[in-house]
Order: sequence, then structure tokens, then C-alpha cells
Amino acid sequence: MDLGISGRLALVTGGDSGIGFQTAQRLLREGVRVALSDMKQDSVDAAAEKLRAFGEVRGFAADLTDPEQVRALHGAVRDGMGDPDIVVSAAGITGPTGLFHDLTEEDWRRVIDVNFLTALRVARSFIPAMREKGWGRVVFIASEDAVQPYTDELPYCASKAALLSLSKGLSSTYGPDGITVNCVSPAFIETPMTDAMMEKRAKRDGVDIATAVKTFIDKERPMMTVRRRGRAEEVADAIAYLVSATATFTTGAVLRVDGGSVGTMV
Repeated sequence: MDLGISGRLALVTGGDSGIGFQTAQRLLREGVRVALSDMKQDSVDAAAEKLRAFGEVRGFAADLTDPEQVRALHGAVRDGMGDPDIVVSAAGITGPTGLFHDLTEEDWRRVIDVNFLTALRVARSFIPAMREKGWGRVVFIASEDAVQPYTDELPYCASKAALLSLSKGLSSTYGPDGITVNCVSPAFIETPMTDAMMEKRAKRDGVDIATAVKTFIDKERPMMTVRRRGRAEEVADAIAYLVSATATFTTGAVLRVDGGSVGTMV
């Protein structure tokens, strides 16, 4: 199916690996030009080099926790490629884990800054040009944790819940300007983030990675009816739909790609 976005320009943050990287590849296959952003220039350049076989892509380094670097990113993308029509905010971290009474305020600040405030800063920088053009797509990467919080990762859960609220508010604000704003909520996707989680679990339990994945699903995600880690490409397909010209009536929505992990319909 033609998604109707060939020739558009997308900014994908957190793009050097995982969901961001696969989203960039998926959009390139649709004829979208991609500005790829991540923390380090060498890693984002390496990712861009891998993606050039699929289309036009350039790498831009920026620490999105620094408002000045977000502004600099905006200027560099605008001057180098143009104003993005599409923004996919995929930058994020798991952050410190542990029970509420063991976490410090700085633990909370770091996770909320990286997972929530970076998305807010990017949206604030890039939405104005979308308003001028009368067309835009914004997608935030939330999580199953936003609506089904886990006791040992509450900062992560809260930061992702904040993205749902931000998305809904922005969709109401900018819908009249031709801009849709949505969230995708994955669960336990095969990415460097969950690789690290499973390596830690395997070492702790003295088992291999495959066993660590199985026991995690059995014990921690019993409602995940698709009994495996999801693939980043599966999340990228959902994002591609939401940023497409076919999703004109979908905004303020949350599209779950979670293998059934969330135990409720809403």
C-alpha cells in the first residue's frame, strides 16, 4: 500500500539503533528523506551509512537534554535538509530501577528529562514549521508501562505516561493546523535496551539469554500472549502508518505493539 509520504522529510531521534533505526529504514523505503539524530556523531554517522542503501539520510548529533543543542539541531536540519514534515521521538532510557523508597530525586530527574522533556523540546522546536505548511506528523514512543506501571521502574513508567498526556494535548491544540500527534506503545521489543536487561538477568540467574527471556515473560509479563520479544520492525510498521497520508483521521491515539502485554482494552 502506498502510504503517500514519498518525498517528505522526517526527523527520527534516538535513531542510531533499535526502534529509531528501524523506523528510519522503514520510512526510507517509503521514499521519505530522513534526518537521523542521536547523542554521538560517530554512532549516528555509522547508522546513517548503513541506511543510505535505502534512500537519502543524514546524521545529526545532539544531546536533547540540552535546550541549546535542540535549537542547534533544529537549525542544522533546516539548513541541511529543510523543515521536517514528520517527527518521530524515539530517544529514551530505562534509567535507574528499584523500589520507590530506594530511588533518589536525581534518579527521577534524569529519566523524566531524557524520556519526556526531550520529546517536549523537539516538538516545541519543529511543530511551528509544520503549522506554517499546514501538514505534519508527530509520533512519541511511549510504552506499555505508561498504563500498566511496574513497581521497580516507576520513573520510566511515569515518564511514558506523561508522553501520552502530552500527545493528547498537542493533538487537540494542533489538529486544526493539519498536524496529527500520536503515541506508539511497545512492550519488550528486541532492542539494545532490552538486550542489556536480559544480559543482566541471565548473569544474575546463571542462564543463557534465551532462558532469561523466557523466564522474564513467564514471571514478569504473564499476559503477553505472543510469547516472545517483539521486533523493532514491527513497531516501525505501526509508526509508518501513523505518519502516513492514510492516517488523516487518527490523532491523539495510542497504538499498542505489545504482544497482548497490557491487561486492559483502554
